[in-house]
Parts: sequence; C-alpha cells; structure tokens
Amino acid sequence: MTSFLTALAILIGGYFIYGAFVEKVFGIDPKRTMPAYSKRDNVDYMPLPTWKVFLIQFLNIAGLGPIFGAIMGIMFGPSAFIWIVVGTIFAGAVHDFISGAVSIRAGGESLPEIVGNELGTGIKQVMRVFSIILMVLVGAVFVSQPADLIAGITPESLDRTFWVVVIFVYYMLATILPIDKLIGNLYPVFGFALLFMAVGILGILLFGDCTIPDGFNYGLYCRHPKELPIFPMMFVSIACGAISGFHATQSPMMARCLKNERLARPVFYGAMVAEGIVALIWAAAAIAFTGGYDGLTQYMAQHGNNAGALVNELSRSWFGSFGSILALLGVVAAPITTGDTALRSARLIAADFLKFDQSGILKRLVVSVPIFVLTFLVMMIDFSVLWRYFAWCNQTLAVFTLWAVTVYLARKKKLYIITLIPAMFMSAVSVSYILYAPRPEGFGLDYPVAVGAGCMVAIAMFIMFLNYMRRIANGKIKREFSY
Repeated sequence: MTSFLTALAILIGGYFIYGAFVEKVFGIDPKRTMPAYSKRDNVDYMPLPTWKVFLIQFLNIAGLGPIFGAIMGIMFGPSAFIWIVVGTIFAGAVHDFISGAVSIRAGGESLPEIVGNELGTGIKQVMRVFSIILMVLVGAVFVSQPADLIAGITPESLDRTFWVVVIFVYYMLATILPIDKLIGNLYPVFGFALLFMAVGILGILLFGDCTIPDGFNYGLYCRHPKELPIFPMMFVSIACGAISGFHATQSPMMARCLKNERLARPVFYGAMVAEGIVALIWAAAAIAFTGGYDGLTQYMAQHGNNAGALVNELSRSWFGSFGSILALLGVVAAPITTGDTALRSARLIAADFLKFDQSGILKRLVVSVPIFVLTFLVMMIDFSVLWRYFAWCNQTLAVFTLWAVTVYLARKKKLYIITLIPAMFMSAVSVSYILYAPRPEGFGLDYPVAVGAGCMVAIAMFIMFLNYMRRIANGKIKREFSY
C-alpha cells in the first residue's frame, strides 16, 4: 500500500511541480488571442467552458487505454507502476501539453501540419497519410469491439451487425456536427463516469479490505507469463496510461475551444496526469482483486486474456449492480467516445491539408464520406490484427510528435531537453519493438539485435537533430513560421 500511495502522491505532485516547470519553459501568454475567437466558425472553433474542455480532452485521450492497457501492463510486474508514474510526468503529459500549446500558437492546426512545419515538407506528407491511417484504425477498432459487447447483453434480434450500424451512424453524426452538440453534451457525462469509477475503486483500495501485493520487495524482474521482455514490450502495452501518440491528434480539437492559453496546462498536462492516476488505480486493483501477479496470470489465462472480463467481475464484486452499470459505461462508452473523435480528427486533418473550409455541412460531408468508406473497409480486417498494428503505430506517432516539439523548443531557444530525452527513449522503444516482435507483427529478430538497433537509431536521430538545427542556424534551411 505504501508504494501505491507514494506513486499516487508523485503523480499529483508532478502536475504542480514539473507541470509548472514545463509551462514556464514553454512560456504561456495569457494575453494571446485564442483560435476559438479569431477563427470562430461555431463548428470546430468555438469557446467552451473549461470544465467541459477538460472532460472532453480526458475522455478523448483515455477511452479504454488506462484500464485495459494498465491491466495488460501490470502483468509485466511492479516496473509497470514506475513507468506509469515516470512516463506520465516526464513524457506523456509533456508530449500532450506542448503539442496542444503549439497547436494553439499555430491557430489550432492539426498534428501533421505542426510536425511538418518543424520537420519539413516531406515529413508533413508522411504524417498526413500516417495520421489519417491511424485515425481510421482507431475508428474501426472501436466500432467492432463495443458492438460485440452490446450484442452479448441485448436480445438476439439486436445482433452484432445491428450495433455496428448504430455505432457507425453515431460516429458519422459526431464527426460532422458542431463540437458543442453530441460531443460537447455527452462527453462530460461519460468522462465524469470514468473518473467517478476510478475514485470508487480508489476508495475500496484505501479503506476496504484490500491488500495490494505490488511485489517491489522481490525485485523488478518480469512477471509476464510469456516471459516477454519489459523493454520494449511493456512500454507499448502501457500507452494511454503513460504516453500515447494518439493524444496529440486529439489536442488540436480542444486547442480550438480553449478560452485562454493559461488553461493549456490544466487541460492538456492535467488530463494526462488524470489518465495516469486512473491507470495506476486499475493496475493496483487488478493485482489486489486477483491476489497478486500469479493470480492475475491465472485469471487472464482462464478468460482468454480478456481484460474486459476482469473489469466486469471486479466492478460487480466491489460495487454490486451499480458497478455493473459503471463497467458497462467503461467497456462500451469509453471505446465509442474514442472512435468518434478519431474520425472527427481525421476530418480535421484532411481539411487542414486540403485547405478546405468546414463551416458548411456539405463541405464537411465531402471530406468525411471517403473517411467513412475507408473505415468501413478496414473494419473487415480481423480485430486482433488491427490492434497489433494500432499499438505500434500509436507509439511511433508519439516519436514524430516529440521530435517536432523538440525542434520547436530548440528553434525558440528554450530548454529542449525536456522533450529530447522522451523523444530518444520512445524512438528506441518503437524501433526495438517492431524489430523484436514476432512475425507477422514485426520482424522477429533476436532480442540483442533488436534492442541494439533501436538504441542506434535513437542516437542517429539525435545526431540528425543537431545537424538539422545547425543548418537552420546557418541559414542553409530557410523556413517561414507563422507562430
């Protein structure tokens, strides 16, 4: 219990101490005119109450990530607790805050435009395609999974196909309607429910008859039943609870709705810390409920490694029928509210690089319909295959974002080491993972070779960064920046 409380205290303290430091490094300007006012179109750009923006951002980036990811990640052992805390404070929250703040400075531009502005036109084109593919993957993944879950608890006449259609229609509406309609009204409710559920579990852990067998006394060795190496596998398993590239695709949506730049830290850094806390709570709850790492391994094996089964049973056991309702919200509403904003982000990304105004409904449909068609086609692919590639694409996107904001800070002559270290680390993680992961997911190389190559790539990218900044400083690369 002491380790858990210490980790919780460090996470909260990280927001106030390191978060304030990162905010100072970036240089927030409370007097800056916000895109919500300068570009207001009452569709994507409009000021919203701060509490709504926070809850929408929190649910955008959370979904099932801090629940399922934490449960799968804690199977690696107590090192998962350390990564959730350290990753959230020094990597994920910094990644989310600076990408969101840079989007504000760039007038609410989408992630590919921001990355391209810093890393060059070639990277911008790659990011445009890569980001839209990732958004479509997210949308497709989070249609089939909740449809299966709802079909399992409704009459046979309401089968999987019926719920796929219902969810997909909702996605279409959430993608094209103004942000204050469906998303602005539904997300705060679901976001509050997700936080309320986490607080309830925290109460059980602290004041109930629970023991958290964190296992720190026995060392940080890997407890994973398949003996997967902690590096890089755990750092990909725990994404949304520590750092996730997907978050940076969502931040521009809220950058277009914030009323003041000083709210960037509470919304972007704060939402990520809140997600880290949720992940920490669920990781602790998983081993407390099953009695430890061996118990968790046995439980997951008996239930086909389905984290949803654990969420459902834990909620019923600890909260009764009320817990079942909260569990349903968690395992159904959370993925749906991730999928819809993913497709909305895809529309915004496409509209930004096409320079296509989105104030009219027909114009939004012109951009959205091809995205809907592509998502529907991707849904035909096996879910397990989709999820494997989503996980790696997600962390690779974080690599692009971290290098871009590192260039931004260096160009502004600010303390860029706060993003440089996470950029190098995540570069090593992503490359090592795709090289080591078994075929067909990865290349299936020997572990020393994969990790060695990952570290070499990270060092090479650092050298390329130094050379790139030197060429900019010497005027060999002429760039024009609007922010």
